[in-house]
Amino acid sequence: MYSFIEIQKRLLPDLLTVMQKRYYILQYISSMQPVGRRSLAGSLGLTERVLRSEVEFLKEQKLIFISNIGMSLTSIGQETLRSLSNVMREVTGINEMEKLLHKKLNVSKVIIVAGDSDHSPWVKKELGLAAANCMKSLLGGNNIIAVTGGTTMASVAEMLTPDVADGELLFVPARGGIGEDVKNQANTICAMMADHTASKHRVLYVPDEVSKEMYKSIIKDPHISEVLNLIKSADMLVHGIGEAVTMAQRRNTNASNMEKIEEAKAVGEAFGYYFNEAGEVVYKVETIGIRLENLTAVPNVIAVAGGSSKSKAISAYLKKAPPSTILITDEGAAKNLI
Repeated sequence: MYSFIEIQKRLLPDLLTVMQKRYYILQYISSMQPVGRRSLAGSLGLTERVLRSEVEFLKEQKLIFISNIGMSLTSIGQETLRSLSNVMREVTGINEMEKLLHKKLNVSKVIIVAGDSDHSPWVKKELGLAAANCMKSLLGGNNIIAVTGGTTMASVAEMLTPDVADGELLFVPARGGIGEDVKNQANTICAMMADHTASKHRVLYVPDEVSKEMYKSIIKDPHISEVLNLIKSADMLVHGIGEAVTMAQRRNTNASNMEKIEEAKAVGEAFGYYFNEAGEVVYKVETIGIRLENLTAVPNVIAVAGGSSKSKAISAYLKKAPPSTILITDEGAAKNLI
């Protein structure tokens, strides 16, 4: 028997198209509010003429309100968006994609958000919100949470709230800094997460990549050793997945090692390990912090990565990831993974 959605697709396909367009408009406004019409049109790929009529309709329905600083959702609009979410997951096939990827990737769970973060920056906020909700569903009592850096992790931090857990939380950086923009380093992300959840955090002021000799020397420091022990005893790990060449460039990798990474056809990177499409580790840097072999000891591992361009990196890393991993991604990456 066909579902009601399937019947609508057959008899009223235009209705679903219009509903989907209006859903994406509401979703974008929710993520970026207050937002201007020009920014909204550019991000959703709509002409200003088309968007103008849609905005007028949504305003008449009291779903949005417009002020001199931009558009925002009304309380009715927020409730409508929440109610629409489950319907749109079926309309766009997201529910089915989650089931397919769960079987294919050998992970504990797959959560997909609408859109492609490569083309729509607001989708990263949706990834952050999905990760925050996932964390909330898993946390109970006192927990140590290890976190990596990156723009996606910054989006997760922005979406956390004090009610994420009913116990005390301690955020620790899963690794040292890598010389990138300070606001995207693990130490900064930890501080943001602690601030948003009224929790505590610790810092790890060490380089991300060191020589073996320096590594042996650094870990003897009592403070660093203490933080490393906290990282290894984490109850939860929230991390991103990087594209190999991009991550190597951010680490200012020298020409010789960059050539090795490219010749080995590395496509993904996580925790200082570079993976080819088969999931084999083809290059590794000596990092201070959590290592691949430590992941199986972490009860809850959440990998957050989106964008169609990251699909190969995600696939490569997950071939080595522990089966307990929960993947949070977007439609862009999911479609390529399938």
